Amino acid sequence: MPRLSVLIHVRNHEIPLGRVLNSVLPADEFIVVDHGSQDGSLRVARQHGARTMRAVPGVTSDAYARAARHDWVLCLLPVESLSDELESVLFEWKESALESGLAAYNLAIHEQAQSGWKILTPETRLVSSRRSAWKGNLPQPAMGPTLSGHLRRFPI
Repeated sequence: MPRLSVLIHVRNHEIPLGRVLNSVLPADEFIVVDHGSQDGSLRVARQHGARTMRAVPGVTSDAYARAARHDWVLCLLPVESLSDELESVLFEWKESALESGLAAYNLAIHEQAQSGWKILTPETRLVSSRRSAWKGNLPQPAMGPTLSGHLRRFPI
């Protein structure tokens, strides 16, 4: 059964960070990479049992993913949370996932707007830390299936 690490990059995200950490019940590990927060982001991360790291200038985000204790890494923004359906799908995925040779899965994104929820293009967010590399805080788009459910993205 695959185990799941969650990777979140933060900078002054004390308020939304608790919501995202509370929404990822399928997680076996949280890694919060701090980019110079001046608020209580690190305190919130530690209260949720996250392993915290200080961002190092010039180090790409996939290096933090390779520091994960588990092969599969779910990359999230601190202003996102899992829908109930996605949470269930991730629990099922963990129970039934066999080594398939896949390196990544995509997730649908629903962004909250003044007029309601805006459906965005799915993004690669669940990746094998040992079979993928990227620059920036999120993985590069990859060919892979899109899991059911969605991430909810909230404005700051």
